[in-house]
Amino acid sequence: SGEFGGLGIEVGMENGFVKVIAPIDDTPAQRAGVRSGDLIIRLDDQPVKGMTLDEAVRQMRGKPGTKLRLTIVREGQDKPIEITVVRDVIKTVSVKHRMLDPGFGYVRVSQFQARTPEDMLTGIGALKREAGGTLKGLVLDLRDNPGGVLNAAVAISDAFLTSGTIVYTEGRIADSQLKFKAAPDDVVEGAPIVVLVNGGSASASEIVAGALQDHKRAVIMGQQTFGKGSVQTIVPVNERTAVKLTTARYFTPNGRSIQAEGIVPDILLENVRLTRGEDSVTQLKEADLAGHLSNPEGNGRTNGAPKKGSSDTKSADSETDYALSEALNLLKGLAILRPDVAA
Repeated sequence: SGEFGGLGIEVGMENGFVKVIAPIDDTPAQRAGVRSGDLIIRLDDQPVKGMTLDEAVRQMRGKPGTKLRLTIVREGQDKPIEITVVRDVIKTVSVKHRMLDPGFGYVRVSQFQARTPEDMLTGIGALKREAGGTLKGLVLDLRDNPGGVLNAAVAISDAFLTSGTIVYTEGRIADSQLKFKAAPDDVVEGAPIVVLVNGGSASASEIVAGALQDHKRAVIMGQQTFGKGSVQTIVPVNERTAVKLTTARYFTPNGRSIQAEGIVPDILLENVRLTRGEDSVTQLKEADLAGHLSNPEGNGRTNGAPKKGSSDTKSADSETDYALSEALNLLKGLAILRPDVAA
């Protein structure tokens, strides 16, 4: 339903502690300053060490309006910091949109829920109407998007592709062999796309970024993604117990496994200060998690050395979001090369 009571963070376990994969947009945790890569060592006065992930999550959830003090270890900080978060009902709005400049749209996807593709198409439709019928370019922001529903990721990728494979899975059992293909029609009619990613972009986000990158339909910009490319299956043991097994891996159209490797951007933006608090030294990746599934095909970066982007041009958002400014500048340059959208 997209609604629950708690802090608003996607978390995992690392060496017995809770690590933040990504804060959810417009939630108490994000507003309080919790960042991707933070290591939570205490919940109020109770040490996290020794808790299971489910136990920690249950303690983080609670009655709206109540407070929870997080003791956090953050790389770059000399000592642990404390952040107090006021619990609230978490209503996740997975899609937001706005016009950056005349003809250049922005769509933020914070999670992949069942309604996310429909909401994204509605937002793009509104942007196209505002632009007079067509867009000159689009920024798709997947930063700090921890993933979600596979079918939503497939549908969003399909919205920008006209043919070919979107993603496929390979595993040891027949039921894990899946392949998803794109249907005709491109919702932005071939307009340039820049996809923003970072270390908090995981799972379904990486499926979208990998598909658009392999088909050369979008320029991927930002930081290397989390690297969660495994398929988990829950197998019931009895009425009260189940086992979660890793049964397959996701592969991009060109056959790249993103497990523990992530998607390497075409244009790498490192050591930049962003509104979401990204910093290259604080990024947690799947490969950092204890017991992560290794990638036998992996050898570090899988698609070549990325280019580093730089620009002195200021946009309306450049003072608070460097990466978005760079994305807009790139779109404007790409639009110049397309006479049909440059007018």
